[in-house]
Amino acid sequence: MRRPRRDIVWIPTFALLVAFAVPWPLWGVDRVVAGLPVWIWWHVAWLGLCAVLFSRFARSGAWERGMGLRPEANGEDRGAGGDARGPAAGGDRP
Repeated sequence: MRRPRRDIVWIPTFALLVAFAVPWPLWGVDRVVAGLPVWIWWHVAWLGLCAVLFSRFARSGAWERGMGLRPEANGEDRGAGGDARGPAAGGDRP
């Protein structure tokens, strides 16, 4: 099964999300904005960014393709019976 190039983009995206989940650029900063430390605002913004990116990831179908649940119809990835819309061969079996 070939992995589309657009699915490969998610790997560095999630690596960046993990790397900056901890506000290490703000270590040592004691600044307060609107009554809260800046690092709290970092987390709020970061969680919003993560929610948006996870939504895009889920809508892109990359998870289903990666798990072999809904591969793209490119000839090699056809489901059982040759139906490109069906589940992948070997998937969804008990």
